[in-house]
Amino acid sequence: MPDLLACSYYQQQQCRSCQWLEVKYAEQLARKQRHLRQQLSALDLSAADWFPPFASAISGFRNKAKMVVSGSVERPLLGIVNEPDDPQSAVDLCGCPLYPQTMQTVFPQLKDFIARAGLVPYNVQKRKGELKYILLTESRYNGKFMLRFVLRSENKLALIRRELAGLLQRLPQLAVVSLNIQPQHAAILEGEQEIFLTEQQVLEERFNGIPLFIRPQGFFQTNPQVAAALYRQAQSWVQDLPIVDLWDLFCGVGGFGLHCLSALKATRQTAENRTLLQLTGIEISPSAIASAKLSAEYLGLNDQRQSAVEFRSLDSATFATGEAQPQKPQLVIVNPPRRGIGKPLAGFLNDFAPQFILYSSCNAVSMAKDLAILKDYQISKIRLFDMFPHTDHYEVLLLLQRRVTA
Repeated sequence: MPDLLACSYYQQQQCRSCQWLEVKYAEQLARKQRHLRQQLSALDLSAADWFPPFASAISGFRNKAKMVVSGSVERPLLGIVNEPDDPQSAVDLCGCPLYPQTMQTVFPQLKDFIARAGLVPYNVQKRKGELKYILLTESRYNGKFMLRFVLRSENKLALIRRELAGLLQRLPQLAVVSLNIQPQHAAILEGEQEIFLTEQQVLEERFNGIPLFIRPQGFFQTNPQVAAALYRQAQSWVQDLPIVDLWDLFCGVGGFGLHCLSALKATRQTAENRTLLQLTGIEISPSAIASAKLSAEYLGLNDQRQSAVEFRSLDSATFATGEAQPQKPQLVIVNPPRRGIGKPLAGFLNDFAPQFILYSSCNAVSMAKDLAILKDYQISKIRLFDMFPHTDHYEVLLLLQRRVTA
């Protein structure tokens, strides 16, 4: 595998999103590992088992494209606008090497559709036009796509419906197509209203044999190869632990909880070990919770003989700290946004004292602040996952174990 990625957009200074593109990939990983060690340097790591960083492919790894639409209706540009008030700063990124070839072949057809349907790109400076963004997501499991048009209004709905049959004929891999209505003149990616143009409304993905479902307005990892490895690592760390009850906080579409429960279930298939396993997943997004419930249904995890699963649309901190819990879980999984789990929840978990905490973070700085509050826990396993090559961002997975007190 080459250690440097050649990108004409970067070389011509048209796009600088990949800040580390001139840094050899091996050095990128080394820098991230050093940064992680620095964030954890104030903590006791004497019992920590450091796993080697999990590397990503350096090109073609993205499963999602979020593209600003600019230019004209006859010649639309899909990419970025470097200066929001300057249409001349727009750059078409359809050839970005982070997108796989399967995705790059779709873009020309989308441009043709924009022209056919008369979807005038939205001009921020003039506050005119309709089409703001195109959001394209690919399933690496079956090669199908979810396509979303973000529009200012429903004015072009009839024209879009008229041209849709032709688009689906040219791109049979489109499984889900929808319109998102975002009427505000603001830097907001999407609005609350979603209009589906296809009967199918979810895109199926599978990591390690676990079905996961992508819906509009729901978060999903953008690097499938690394995401699958992240979930696989979580499975291997927890499958032999003495766990029968687990919480998955900030659960998203249920990736961590479903992987861990499936692994625990697989190790308890003997006739003499039929302990009921219980998973409670909490996520504020109703769309994500709907996907998680669908995955649990596909996996048959609610059989009431070996496992019971409940996914609820709630704020994770409110759920954990605000309800009288009938049974303390042995494992709490947390996968928070960049801000971390925060002082109230970290303090609660430290006092609540589950035996294990599995912490997945996309921001080691906020994670370190949370870990300082979780003072009664010892880090036992650490691994960095390079979800975002060519940038300073990365994911990290930790397994924490309650300290043994004399």
